[in-house]
Amino acid sequence: MFWHRNIALAAVAALSISASALAYEFGGTATPEEIKLWDIDIRPDGKGLPEGSGTVAQGKSVYTDNCAACHGVNGQGGPKDRLVGGQGTLASDQPIKTVGSFWPYATTFFDYIHRAMPYQAPGSLSVDDYYALTAYILSLNGILPPDGKLDKETLPNVKMPNRDGFIPDPEFSKVPVPK
Repeated sequence: MFWHRNIALAAVAALSISASALAYEFGGTATPEEIKLWDIDIRPDGKGLPEGSGTVAQGKSVYTDNCAACHGVNGQGGPKDRLVGGQGTLASDQPIKTVGSFWPYATTFFDYIHRAMPYQAPGSLSVDDYYALTAYILSLNGILPPDGKLDKETLPNVKMPNRDGFIPDPEFSKVPVPK
C-alpha cells in the first residue's frame, strides 16, 4: 500500500520538474511590428500622436453616436462624468472637474479617449474620429473655436486652462527620463 503512494509522489515530483523546465520555452522576442501595436501612448508634448485629423463638426456626429448616452447631450447631464464646464471652480468648495477645468494637456486627453473610449468598445473608432471627438469636446469647453480642426501638428499647441495647475511632486523630479 505504501509503495503506491511513493510511486504517486514520485510521478508528481517528476511532472513538476518537467513542467517547470518546459516553462522556459514560452514566448519570444517581440518584433518591431508587435511592439508598434502596443506602443500607442502619447506624451504631453504630442510625441506619439498618430496621423489623421478631425473637425468640431465631425466630432459632434461621432459624439452623438458614441458618447452622448453616457456623458449627456453637449457633454453634461449623462450618468457618467461631466465633460463640460467647471472652469474657475477648482479652488472653490465645490470643484467641478471636467475636460475644460481640470485636464492639463489636450494631447493626453486625446490619448485617454483613444485608448479607453467608447466604454463598451475602447479603441474601436478611427483615428480621425478621435481627433474629431477631441475637437468637439474642446469646442464645447470654449477652448477650440466651432470651426476648429485638430491633427498631430495642431493638437500639441492647444493650451488647456489648467495646464499650469499641476505642481510636480519633487520626488518624481529625481526619476531619469530616457531620451
